[in-house]
Amino acid sequence: MGTVWEGKAKVAAADENQQQQTPQNQKDLDAGALFVLQSKGSWLHCAYHLTTSIVGPALLSLPYAFAYLGWAGGVACLVIGALVTFYSYNLISLVLEHHAQLGHRQLRFRDMAQDTLGPRWGRYYVGPIQFAVCYGAVIGCVLLGGQCMKAIYEVSRTNGSMKLYEFVIIFGVLLLILAQMPSFHSLRHINLASLVLCLAFSACAAAGSIYIGHSSKGPEKSYTLNGSTVDRVFGVFNAIAIIATTFGNGIIPEIQATLAPPVKGKMFKGLCICYIIVCATFFSVAIAGYWAFGNQSDGIILSNFTSDGRNLVPKWFIVISNAFAILQLAAIGVVYLQPTNEVLEKTLSDPKRDQFSARNVIPRLISRSISVITATVIAAMLPFFGDINAVIGAFGFLPLDFVLPAVFFNLTFKPSRKTIIFWLNVSIIAIFVVLAVAGSVAAVRQISLDAKNYKLFANV
Repeated sequence: MGTVWEGKAKVAAADENQQQQTPQNQKDLDAGALFVLQSKGSWLHCAYHLTTSIVGPALLSLPYAFAYLGWAGGVACLVIGALVTFYSYNLISLVLEHHAQLGHRQLRFRDMAQDTLGPRWGRYYVGPIQFAVCYGAVIGCVLLGGQCMKAIYEVSRTNGSMKLYEFVIIFGVLLLILAQMPSFHSLRHINLASLVLCLAFSACAAAGSIYIGHSSKGPEKSYTLNGSTVDRVFGVFNAIAIIATTFGNGIIPEIQATLAPPVKGKMFKGLCICYIIVCATFFSVAIAGYWAFGNQSDGIILSNFTSDGRNLVPKWFIVISNAFAILQLAAIGVVYLQPTNEVLEKTLSDPKRDQFSARNVIPRLISRSISVITATVIAAMLPFFGDINAVIGAFGFLPLDFVLPAVFFNLTFKPSRKTIIFWLNVSIIAIFVVLAVAGSVAAVRQISLDAKNYKLFANV
């Protein structure tokens, strides 16, 4: 009994020590951690951030992934993706909580890699990979936002002359304004709205698919897997990369950094809320979309709502669905700008001066604006960026969200080789390393096949 009370006392002392040390250690933080990753949020705010970063319009690609996997393979991959990512994100959270209780709170993914694997891993692998994944997600959001705007425009004006790159620029201006939000924590209300929006556009996608599937307007349903054996094999790996990217996050440590201490148990509650929404949206859109369109599912299921210039659902429904997606894409873009903002703030701002002093506000305004403008220009120039993003997803999201959490947990807690958790983690590492390599190869192959159609500033 004495040992139990002693253990509880140590945990309580560690939590108290964490609460006491955090304010004092603010003086030791760099400007990126001090200004962008402010630790003020609750577990509910954490749920908003998690949902925005995971449940986005990328899930509208799930029926397309099912077209390569079929019913059994598609549902199995979706279930496995949900279980493994929920488990992996909890592993990261447990490692972060462990270090926080020891008085050394890790605020960034590269901090975890540096402390667990060594400084070179954080500086030359995890840091660059995370930056590529997150900035790639920003570019993807700008491009997809422009495509959704163009879809609304074409419904309203069938013979309109505006090009895709013009809509990309318009969306870039919206993101440029939102990018000036000072910290990750300041996005909590935007991300609450994003949570509602993701439910709204997912409901529209599922309802529209069911409506078309039951009407005579839709295509004839076929669930056969098309193509040669080689095409099917590469298609399977490409579909797995799409599903992994859809479940991908890449910023779990940065989200947990927004929690006010003590952090113990808060991330788990946030993840539970998030994954209730994940299951409701991912499965409804994937199953309804694939049921309605089968192997003719487009890369974005909303594209199937029009066929040969005719609308298969009412015009107002297409406008509302795309409007919901546009607004949520803006929120997602700002969330995935945070790692870039943190690096810029660390480099250009002075932690000894006030966050809103002219010394810090002017570099912040200029650097963030340049960051968004660059992403907008790339999205406008490369409207086929989805193919490139598939490579980033396979090479980035799979290692960050599936492999590294198990590595960090085993190296931090050193579970016995006789335990199930050790071998479960080793199995996850081995399987998803293979899938990351295969997915990268399949994505590069797809780029080579599509290269003949690439054109700068194409109006696709």
